[in-house]
Amino acid sequence: VQLQASGGGLVQAGGSLRLSCAATSNTWTVAWFRRAPGKEREFVGYNSRIGGATAYADSVKGRFTISRDTAKNTVYLQMNSLKPEDSAVYHCAGDTNHRLPSRLRRAYEYWGQGTLVTVSS
Repeated sequence: VQLQASGGGLVQAGGSLRLSCAATSNTWTVAWFRRAPGKEREFVGYNSRIGGATAYADSVKGRFTISRDTAKNTVYLQMNSLKPEDSAVYHCAGDTNHRLPSRLRRAYEYWGQGTLVTVSS
């Protein structure tokens, strides 16, 4: 499975961006992680076909939404009300195992290259 993330860019605080993660084949769960300069990679959210589960980090809850277009094997991360602290390289990751979704990086076997999001103040 290969994952291709896209859609990053420069946006002003309060603005919106939509990231896409296109997979070459089905994944049960797709998650987004981000890594800001000098910080550890952190969980942003996931969308799972298992029970339609979604979950978000507290820092993005209510502002970010993950959706899926199954026919296109593509998952979207809609980011609204962006803040400078949301600036990071965003990665999507896929789990092809039929199991409960996880917030942990080690649960994801496949990773896309990152896409840079920069939010100016």
